[in-house]
Amino acid sequence: MTTGMPHIAQRPRRADGRRNYDAILAAARKAFEADGSEASLESIAAQAGVAIGTLYRHFPARASLVEAATRDGLADLVAHAERLASSSDPLRALSEWMEQAVRHFSTFRGLVGILAQSMYDEGTPSHAMCSAMHRSGADLLHAAQTAGLIRADLTPGELFDLLSGAAWVREQSLPDRDGSPRLLRLILEGITTRAQEP
Repeated sequence: MTTGMPHIAQRPRRADGRRNYDAILAAARKAFEADGSEASLESIAAQAGVAIGTLYRHFPARASLVEAATRDGLADLVAHAERLASSSDPLRALSEWMEQAVRHFSTFRGLVGILAQSMYDEGTPSHAMCSAMHRSGADLLHAAQTAGLIRADLTPGELFDLLSGAAWVREQSLPDRDGSPRLLRLILEGITTRAQEP
């Protein structure tokens, strides 16, 4: 487990600092999508038009850069869950959120593993956003359970393990052979109360 306080990168106030920060972040997102979480930081700096030292001043560790590159996606998941919370169909709301979660978890190779670790490791930069996302998903799960639509013994941790598995399948699949939609349907069928009927 990581120790110490994690570094959460913040957009600088100075205009030149903001330009460099934004350029690095844009280059990182492209590089991560193309090459996964282990994309070369030197190449990212070059694509951003900055020196590697400038990259490290903004993002002193790879984990800080990954966190900044995925922060908006996690925030979108939280916001989407909050919108879905008022739905009159809690099962549909949970299903829709699960689909979005799997898409985000598999944005690039290696992300699902990073998020799975960050969920429980307070020393990682992504922990705070992962925890917020976990709580928002858990609220949708509990609403569906309260309505008697999802089996009562399913824990939020187990749900996220299932979603992580589906995301890993999507992450590893060729674009024309993505098996995650069917896997998600099977997961949903398995966790509904109908699955417990004799």
